Amino acid sequence: MNEAKLWFWILIDALVAAVIIFGVTVAMPVLVLYGRSLAPSRTVTVTAQGKTTATPDLAELTFSVVTQGTAPQSLSNSNNAQMGSVMQFLEGQGIASSDVQTVSYDLQPNYQYPKTGTQGLISGYTLTQSVQVKIHDLTKVAAVIGGLAPLGVNQIGGVNFTFNDQTRFLAVARADALQKAWQMAEQMAAAEGELLGSAVSVTENSYIPVPRPMYAMASGMSTAVAVAPTIQPGSEDITDTVTVTYGIR
Repeated sequence: MNEAKLWFWILIDALVAAVIIFGVTVAMPVLVLYGRSLAPSRTVTVTAQGKTTATPDLAELTFSVVTQGTAPQSLSNSNNAQMGSVMQFLEGQGIASSDVQTVSYDLQPNYQYPKTGTQGLISGYTLTQSVQVKIHDLTKVAAVIGGLAPLGVNQIGGVNFTFNDQTRFLAVARADALQKAWQMAEQMAAAEGELLGSAVSVTENSYIPVPRPMYAMASGMSTAVAVAPTIQPGSEDITDTVTVTYGIR
């Protein structure tokens, strides 16, 4: 064998060795990862629901001071003075200013229509100032409602009970649902003499109760000392339903 052929076969051997090394160190891991990324040919799909029961820890209360008069400026001054007393009362109840929000400040004319003709005349004005309050200490809800009427609050809506952080309760319900789904799928696979693989897909449908009114007070309340109502936040069921597809090994 001449020298040229010798070097030729040395080069071929080197190339073959390089291809083998490349396949072992690079191509094979890539192929393994690719194979793992493919959906398994055999799967099992289950649906399970998880649940947790939680007591609301936040109350939302909306109320209004409604005043009427003929001069808008004096009407505004009177309304603001009443609302100022309300704000001092709320502060005395330990409610932070960041939990008090003015949601409406509405000045509307009142019209008087003569017996003849269609042109109405402005006879005065109605000023409505509405505020929403968040109450974190639920033991104070009744006292807050009972103390508003004597301060000139003449409209109170409903008290809505909800949660400061809904996601932490949903996480508990989700974990419960996923655990039930795994157990159900594992039992189904075992019944067929198979082993359960990893999850291929997961879909979720959660339910968190919307704020619910527990107490309402009609407009036109007496300014006499109000009796604090009895209010119970109760409890709410938070559910999470998952549909999981697992591979079968």
